Amino acid sequence: MSEILEVDLLAFERGDTSQRRAVVDGVRRSLETGFVLTRHDLSGDLLDTAYGMLQEFFTAPLEDKQRSNVPGAHGQTGYTGVLVETAASSDQPDWKEMLNWSTPIEPGHPLKRKFPAAYPDQVLPDDVVPGISKLLYEFHDTIADLQRRFLRIIAEGIGCHETFFDEMVDSGPTLTRAIRYPAMQEAPAGGTHVWAAEHGDINLITALPRATAPGLQVKVDGEWVDAVAPDGQVIINTGIMLERLTNGRIPIGWHRVVAAPGYEGERYSVVQFCHPRPWTILSPVPSCCTPETPQRFHALSAADALDEVLYQINLVEDARRL
Repeated sequence: MSEILEVDLLAFERGDTSQRRAVVDGVRRSLETGFVLTRHDLSGDLLDTAYGMLQEFFTAPLEDKQRSNVPGAHGQTGYTGVLVETAASSDQPDWKEMLNWSTPIEPGHPLKRKFPAAYPDQVLPDDVVPGISKLLYEFHDTIADLQRRFLRIIAEGIGCHETFFDEMVDSGPTLTRAIRYPAMQEAPAGGTHVWAAEHGDINLITALPRATAPGLQVKVDGEWVDAVAPDGQVIINTGIMLERLTNGRIPIGWHRVVAAPGYEGERYSVVQFCHPRPWTILSPVPSCCTPETPQRFHALSAADALDEVLYQINLVEDARRL
């Protein structure tokens, strides 16, 4: 059975040549599953403070939360209620509610002018939880920097220069999402213990710091495996865009979120989806194409790839799949 390995981002950044090579090799082998665990320098206090403020928001009355709903944002900022997002593999909406945000870019930036849907004006619930936006923007920037740094390991592993992804993700529409999975006894009649159905993420990589309860399961060699990020570690999973860029060498990390049978509590999770700039052309890099592994994927813009997935997961309000 393939194995999800633990690596150390700081050893790659601060170690000698042999230590760097060991980290690159570990990431390469682990990402054959679509997943890897990495040690990091993310502040535990920052994560705990974020969870505390997010819990205050999610436990507020629905009418207060709905003030942060942004019609037409397609889940790229603000509040999304339960039973809205739907995994592309499912016809049943996920049992979760979400708060979405990213760091704003300048109003005149060419990316915002060319791709306004990918860069909506941000809406966060300071009226419900005073000061939450300052904390969440700090959290977003910290995780985004961690992901940029981790992509340098992946770049070396696929035969590119370590800075290959740096410009690609600079000012990209990377999205942070806080998710509350309500207790299952609150679910509609006939509901199962599945909070979020099986799916793969659209982006390059996703960072998942520790959640407040178990529930994440990842698919490895066709079997579902429980995945928990311990203190001091973050789960990294791979997305559709990275699979295209690497010609399938790095596969999509398929996962779902389920409540253990009999578990009666709720679950909070904060995840971040690392996106390239929308005008990035997702075409397999030459180092991943060989006579034995010829090019599998045609060129596709990151903007078009994201638009298709947003439709598939039911977040386009005026063109819903279901």
